[in-house]
Amino acid sequence: MYSQGTKGLSRIKSRIRELIAWADREICMEPDEFALYRGWVVTRTGFGARAYRDPRLDQLRKRPPVPEEVS
Repeated sequence: MYSQGTKGLSRIKSRIRELIAWADREICMEPDEFALYRGWVVTRTGFGARAYRDPRLDQLRKRPPVPEEVS
């Protein structure tokens, strides 16, 4: 039986990683495009999982308290 040794094994592992990355991109393609079109930040959190964030939320601030009138 012919063996390619660790060189062949590393090629197989590399190809598997490429296929997993491709599948991940395919699964999340539509939501990622939707988010990027609107200017949101997309963070990959795992296989087929993303966190989407609108950076404009960072600009929101609390209103200063309105002083109450004393009568």
